Amino acid sequence: MNDLSWDEFERVDLRVGTIISAEIFEEAIKPAIKMKIDFGDEIGIRKSSAQITDHYEPKDLIGKQVSAVVNFPKKQIGPLMSECLVTGFAQKDGSIILAVPDKSAANGSRLV
Repeated sequence: MNDLSWDEFERVDLRVGTIISAEIFEEAIKPAIKMKIDFGDEIGIRKSSAQITDHYEPKDLIGKQVSAVVNFPKKQIGPLMSECLVTGFAQKDGSIILAVPDKSAANGSRLV
């Protein structure tokens, strides 16, 4: 594993946002949920998808806060233009659990 410099780490813009809509991503090759996430006034609402269907139902994600990288280039995923990367932790079985704050945080708050 290569060590990361502090300057490199600071370039990764990880923010907290609240999921305002979520639905099964029918067109995805692998099971996924597409979401709209509110990152507050500075960043706004961003779209993303995540392969998190093993542990989450779309209806249960509404109002949940997540952490996401907001400064990656946009990526076309089928018909969806992903505008941020929602973070999570891979489990031994390959499933993903979301990386979430343990208390409510203001949308757009940056990981420091």
